[in-house]
Amino acid sequence: MLSRVAERIYWMGRYMERSENMARLVNVNSHLLMDLPKGIRVGWGSLIHISGTGKYFNRGDTDQADERTVVRFMLSDRDNPSSLLNTLSWARENARITREIIPMEGWELINNLYLEVKDNLSKSVARRERNRTLHTVITSIQQFTGLLAGCMSHNSAYDFIRIGRNLERADMTTRIVDAGSANLLPHLLGEEDVLEPYDNILWMSVLRSLSAYQMYRQHVQDRVNAEDVVTFLLQDALFPRAVSHSLGELESFLKKLPNSDEALRAVTGVRRRVRTANIPELLQNGLQEYIDHLQLEIADVHRQIAGTWFLPVTPLVESE
Repeated sequence: MLSRVAERIYWMGRYMERSENMARLVNVNSHLLMDLPKGIRVGWGSLIHISGTGKYFNRGDTDQADERTVVRFMLSDRDNPSSLLNTLSWARENARITREIIPMEGWELINNLYLEVKDNLSKSVARRERNRTLHTVITSIQQFTGLLAGCMSHNSAYDFIRIGRNLERADMTTRIVDAGSANLLPHLLGEEDVLEPYDNILWMSVLRSLSAYQMYRQHVQDRVNAEDVVTFLLQDALFPRAVSHSLGELESFLKKLPNSDEALRAVTGVRRRVRTANIPELLQNGLQEYIDHLQLEIADVHRQIAGTWFLPVTPLVESE
């Protein structure tokens, strides 16, 4: 396979997964709005920090940003490279260029989804329309994933799509876990007696944003709580959206490719960090810092993949 083709389909997999997870990330707050009692303010600006797009936000203080401003920035702002509209646009472009590699129905699905979202995002500031649009994005991308699984040859091209998808999924699950921390309820920080009654609602919302609630309940019989939810979403080896599972899948696909030693070494390091994490201790002090380091290591896995299979090799210079 040509290097440029591998890179295109890798990024198609990443952008499709990023689009779905951007929809899920916005849903964390949208669900909280419906579940929390009236008068409890949700911190919309924290989503900008969590998505890593703060430097593109030019509408004042992110911590004071209101729901309407943040939703527009996250979903349709062309200046935000990770906005839903942009990620779907780039997924569509990569699919268009490599449409002879994927099933034709896959290209048609991506193209139709982009056009539908583009036409409807202007109405998505309203919560009802927003929920409908985000649901369409999530279900359509799940359909795309299933279509490739059932209709595309499981060759190296398919492996590169799955590598991109699982790397992006691991990164975004850490961000959605981060979204479940108390900074979603900014005016309650430091007021543990006030925050405690809403802890169950907050983490249940995080689980539902990842379609993880039922699988979590099968594993944990106790009430929904921060320690069990974070442990499940980071360390569970069987749930597809858990970080540990995504990294395990990534490792298995990389083993099929030539010259994968450096990338595999990077993945193994991240898996070890996730597996050995002391979740109760991190929740007491340092979860956000831990997730920040985790995301840097996941970014290093991408650099190893790009350096091995995508980027041009720098020619060696003979020493005199």
